[in-house]
Amino acid sequence: MPEFLHLLPPDEARKILFAALPDPQPASETIDTLHALGRVSAEDVRAPHPLPAFSRSAVDGYAVRSADTFGASESLPAYLTLVGDVPMGAAPAFVLQAGQAALIHTGGMLPDGADAVVMLEYTQPVEAGCAPIREIEVVRAAAFGENVISLGEDVAEGQVVLPRGCLIRPAEIGGLMALGLNSLRVAKKPRVAILSSGDEVVPPDAEPRPGQVRDVNSYSLSALVLQAGGEAVRYGILPDQLEAMQSAARRALEECDLVVLTAGSSASARDLTATAIQSLGEPGVLVHGVNVRPGKPTILGVCNGKAVIGLPGNPVSALVIAGLFVVPVVKHLLGLPPQRLRPSVTAQLTINVPSQAGREDWIAVRLLPEGDGWLAEPIFAKSNLIFSLAAADGLVRIPPDATGLSAGEMVQVEGVSV
Repeated sequence: MPEFLHLLPPDEARKILFAALPDPQPASETIDTLHALGRVSAEDVRAPHPLPAFSRSAVDGYAVRSADTFGASESLPAYLTLVGDVPMGAAPAFVLQAGQAALIHTGGMLPDGADAVVMLEYTQPVEAGCAPIREIEVVRAAAFGENVISLGEDVAEGQVVLPRGCLIRPAEIGGLMALGLNSLRVAKKPRVAILSSGDEVVPPDAEPRPGQVRDVNSYSLSALVLQAGGEAVRYGILPDQLEAMQSAARRALEECDLVVLTAGSSASARDLTATAIQSLGEPGVLVHGVNVRPGKPTILGVCNGKAVIGLPGNPVSALVIAGLFVVPVVKHLLGLPPQRLRPSVTAQLTINVPSQAGREDWIAVRLLPEGDGWLAEPIFAKSNLIFSLAAADGLVRIPPDATGLSAGEMVQVEGVSV
């Protein structure tokens, strides 16, 4: 079995890969804002008007001139004349004068002359028999601007509300809709070619014969690419033959922005992948072997300005390594900043986990609720058992300078969705 030329730490390998890639210049397209969840903005978006577009009340109460309430208390209330109600969804038809108040509900437009709102709890009507209420008592002073959301307090007109290269979440969609921005320019999804190889691999809809297995990697990697914001393009299952691999990889390199190959588990298949990548263009293979478990036989290359990544054939290894290298390249192609991290949760490890010093290990864990926090229970399985990863809630990194993790130690569980 051939030796790897030089096993690099994952962080160093990633730096070498990205140093050989050109600066991202993603193409863009215009889509409905409603469908922009998970996409990346392709330009700075500025507010066409202030938000809110008028000063409004943050509570149910009375619009007042704050100066009229100074010194008000339960023992010495301020008396204000009630001049009307502020209609919802319309501008008040009156101007508040000194010594006056107007009933207002949450979200109602502050009438001209008012500069504060007194909550209902700090007022009481002055009864006058059966006559309509014309006066209120205010038993607590209101400061200038109290309980008021001012014009432009959220966003000023012309302010950049969505910078270029921003991942769009539900909050961004709501904010854009509040500004009447119903369409948006976003980065096009990078096309990621996925090539699976192996004489023993058959499509999922086939009935495997003895010694054959159904294709797992093409579909798990496609889902990972979709989750990362890319578009997966599957090129089918290739035999362990150099010419077939080279031909498919060349076509994929022309048609897509990133090429991912998963090789069979044999050493000869990995050699074919490295040879095929080396033949695609300059500079070719940059890293052959990463000091990480699972996933040591990882190949990183750049050919004619595009990343080409060779993953191990074992499904767990392929998915873990794709998270370390394929996902960052997809984010890079989208124009996202490299420091954006995967979601993580802090949890307490339930048992000791050994590790080999000098090698970065990733272990799958299951999260168990414990009081106000979480326990991380390791799932030990071989790298070709995909459902061991499906049963996990995330992954824990064991750094290369450690010989393991101890029970009770607090760890970061990455890639979680809890």
